[in-house]
Formats: sequence, C-alpha cells, structure tokens
Amino acid sequence: MTTIVVAAAVVERDGRFLVTKRPKGAHLEGCWEFPGGKCDAGEALTLCLARELLEELDVNARIGEELLTTTYTYPERAVQLHFFRCELFAEPRPQLDQEMRWVPREELAALEFPPADAELIRRLMQV
Repeated sequence: MTTIVVAAAVVERDGRFLVTKRPKGAHLEGCWEFPGGKCDAGEALTLCLARELLEELDVNARIGEELLTTTYTYPERAVQLHFFRCELFAEPRPQLDQEMRWVPREELAALEFPPADAELIRRLMQV
C-alpha cells in the first residue's frame, strides 16, 4: 500500500480554526478538514502547503512550525499527515466550491473529521 503524504494548515484567529469540507466524490466526502493537500513527489512540505492554500483558498500564507505528524491507515490507503501552524496574508476565498468555516475551539469535537485528524483535534481542544 502506498502512503500519501499530505500537508495541512492549522489557521487560528481569535480562538477559531479555519476548516473546509471535503467535496462530493472525494475520499471521506463530507468530512471537515484542515485545508491543504497531497504533496507531489519530491515536493517540500512547506512548498506543498503554500501551493495548496493558493489553489484551494486563493491566499498566500506564512507556513510556521510543524505541530504534528501522524500516519493513519485506511482500508484503501495510508496517509502521512503533517500539520503546520499557518498565518494567512488575506481573507481565504474557496476556489473549489468547498464549504468553509471558522470554528471555535470548543466546537471542533462536534464536527466530523477524518479519523487521521483525531490526535490533532484532541491536542487543539486541550489548549
């Protein structure tokens, strides 16, 4: 089984986190996620994340510290997720017709996230 490497942005403003909803037809459709995406072969994680944020949300960002790396194996694929703290330089504007929300920390656990995000959600809820 091939492992897909993914970089994702943890963007927090005033105690709220930026999340987007996975589109219909996508793996884990309907789940909420932290914006980001698959890294191309040989692509640096930070460059991947900057590219994905520009493609998905039409926004440039400062990619900060890596908060968590986790690997999760689904029945059909394995993912290695790298979560980075990010600061956006403008207001995000969804480019792929995806739903977007700023969610208060205390409401994160009420949303359906992919199982691979569980550890990050636990950590964010503890702060």
